[in-house]
Formats: sequence, C-alpha cells, structure tokens
Amino acid sequence: VQLQASGGGLVQAGGFLRLSCAMSGRTFSRYHMGWFRQAPGKERDFVATITWDGASTDYADSVKGRFTISRDNAKNTVYLQMNSLKPEDTAVYYCAAGRLPTTEMKLYDYWGQGTQVTVSS
Repeated sequence: VQLQASGGGLVQAGGFLRLSCAMSGRTFSRYHMGWFRQAPGKERDFVATITWDGASTDYADSVKGRFTISRDNAKNTVYLQMNSLKPEDTAVYYCAAGRLPTTEMKLYDYWGQGTQVTVSS
C-alpha cells in the first residue's frame, strides 16, 4: 500500500491550502481515512477523520470550522481543505488509512510520507 500526500507549502496567516493524499495498492473505499500533524518537537496529533463513504467526519477542536476533510473514492484520494490558517498550524501533515474511523493514531494501518505546511505570521 502506498499513500502519497501532496499540497503542502508556505502560506501567510489567514490563507488556505488543500492537501491531497492518493492511495494505491489497496481498495481505497474499504478504508476510513485520517489526517494527523506533527509540529517540531511535538507529538503527532489527530486533525480529522472521514468514514469510508464520506458520510461522517470528525475534527480536532483546534481545526473545527477551518478545516474540511473529504474524499473521492473514484480517484482513491482524500483531501484536507485548510482555511484561515494560523502559524500554529505549521507542521508536517500525514494521511493515514485504517479499518476504524478513529482519532487514535495507533489504530491506523497505513501512513503517507507527510507534507510540510508552514504558515507565516
């Protein structure tokens, strides 16, 4: 299984980015998907998750109302739309695939390589 994350970059505070994560090697629609992030010197934290059919989502309190997770099963891709970005959103963002729609990092089976998001003040 391969998860390829993309879309990171440098943006000013208040700006937006859309991350993408494409899966290959497995049936994408069988997996719930999640996004996590890790800032320098900190642990990896949950950001958002979406069920296999897109019917249900969950978000960390810190991103609610600003970030939106979505998926396109025909394209084997999950997205993270990030609006109103803040400097504290700066981190490496990772996508993950698992059998449960959970906030628990250890319950995900497969991980992407990460994409850097930097928000300048």
